[in-house]
Amino acid sequence: MIKFEKVTKFHGHACPGSAIGYKASKIAIERLKIDSSEDEEILAIVENDSCAVDSIQVVLSCTFGKGNLIFNDYGKNVYTIASRDKNKAIRLALKKSFNPIKANSKFRELKEKERNNPISIEEKNELKAITKKVCEDIINMEDSDIFSIKEVKMPKIEKAKIYKSLACDKCGELTAEHRIKELESKKLCIPCYESLKQD
Repeated sequence: MIKFEKVTKFHGHACPGSAIGYKASKIAIERLKIDSSEDEEILAIVENDSCAVDSIQVVLSCTFGKGNLIFNDYGKNVYTIASRDKNKAIRLALKKSFNPIKANSKFRELKEKERNNPISIEEKNELKAITKKVCEDIINMEDSDIFSIKEVKMPKIEKAKIYKSLACDKCGELTAEHRIKELESKKLCIPCYESLKQD
């Protein structure tokens, strides 16, 4: 299994969000008996665009480019991981009771201070050390203390298709054929379609 340090390098820093995504990926690997996805063997459906999703990309190798990372913009800490080879899927939903920083007032204090003002080098180092500990705690927690986990039906999502690119009749930019909209006999990209529709 890929180490958390690799996730941190990709994401740019360690944080509770990336640790949550790492833990979700780890649970999926163990329960579905899978490894990272060379092609589209693994499918990840994520319901938010948080730091956790970066971990899922790194650990499970699910990406937009391969078509095996599906983003549903629901704002929910929910991750469905599926193995096409095994025809099995699990859904992980973050528990309401899970709050890794609730007891760590210093973490909350420094994060709040950092959001509003520059913090000193000493405070940055302290925050980095506390964050590392919070991340380690999340990764080592019992699965059931973080997520409600259940087996679900395989999502009905086809493998990625390759579409032709067409030039938009207004701006001329190449656009995937399945995203082209028609208006007054013109083939338009979505931004041009929306701007002409408003006129």
